[in-house]
Amino acid sequence: MNTFKLDAKRPLIISGPCSAETKEQTLETCKQLAATGLVDVLRAGIWKPRTRPGTFEGVGLKGLAWMAQAKEITGLPIAVEVATPKHVESALEFGVDILWIGARTTVSPFAIQDIANALQGNKEITVLIKNPMNPDLDLWAGAVARFTNAGIPQQNIGLIHRGFSYFGHSKYRNAPMWHLIIEMRSRFPEMAMICDPSHICGCREYLQEVSQTAADLRFDGLIVESHICPDKALSDASQQLTPKDFEQMIRNINWRADSVDNPEFAKALERYRTEIDQIDSEVFDLLARRMRVAENIGRVKRENNVAILQGGRWNSIVEKVIAQAEKLELSPEFLKTVLEAIHIESINRQNQIMNH
Repeated sequence: MNTFKLDAKRPLIISGPCSAETKEQTLETCKQLAATGLVDVLRAGIWKPRTRPGTFEGVGLKGLAWMAQAKEITGLPIAVEVATPKHVESALEFGVDILWIGARTTVSPFAIQDIANALQGNKEITVLIKNPMNPDLDLWAGAVARFTNAGIPQQNIGLIHRGFSYFGHSKYRNAPMWHLIIEMRSRFPEMAMICDPSHICGCREYLQEVSQTAADLRFDGLIVESHICPDKALSDASQQLTPKDFEQMIRNINWRADSVDNPEFAKALERYRTEIDQIDSEVFDLLARRMRVAENIGRVKRENNVAILQGGRWNSIVEKVIAQAEKLELSPEFLKTVLEAIHIESINRQNQIMNH
């Protein structure tokens, strides 16, 4: 019987190799991680959904046997990714404590339903659901609903934030889009949210930074990939840490308190929040004025039968604002995001004027 409780500890730290490759690599990585005293759950990929056929797609059932042995040696629960009902059946046979659903699977309601059906009425297993690759919260929430409808208790379901595929330049492999995670948490406030910095970053360079951001945003834990010899890993070599480096990173994360019983803190916080509320009010008043001007532009264009989009004008606006990033002490990425949102709304307003 699975006795693992998702809410037993915060932060919950899950770690292990991206893929179980050999028995020696799997067991040695798991033993070194357990020896740090910082790991609550061991993980490994058994079946690997790869973009191109012919690449390493996991070792299959024998990897489950290695993980079961790691569980016996270390006394720690184990987690694996599943994508089919057969995966579920095999994982349960080997005593896996946590099943996680990968981003490529979350995008398919059919696949999610098949897995949920395979777990119908199971009150013991813990299921962690990664966000879909595309930034679609309804799709993610729909996956949660399919498991709850299958009788999986909500306290046994958690969410994994692994970032989103992003069209455009980003220093991350998958853009974190933290604002979407805040929205998802508002939908499921009692559900554990685990951050996967390995897949967000795609490289070791930013793992500490992203992990600390997750801690500051009150995530409930991390799932981090580790390998005894990362550079020789058969999958995701650039984003895995040695157990020693993993230990150093975890010890350097500051998991801050949710709140403090300090009247001066509460007073200062309220003062600054009031100031922010006032500034926000002014910002949105200005945005409303801007949109009214955009509507006037739409009327002029309609009267002269001119197309809405004027590419050169928009590019000049972006360049002008981005050039002020350093002076404004705002990141170019932030400014571009704000400008794009304003641009889309302006186009929508002009479209309404010109066509309705």
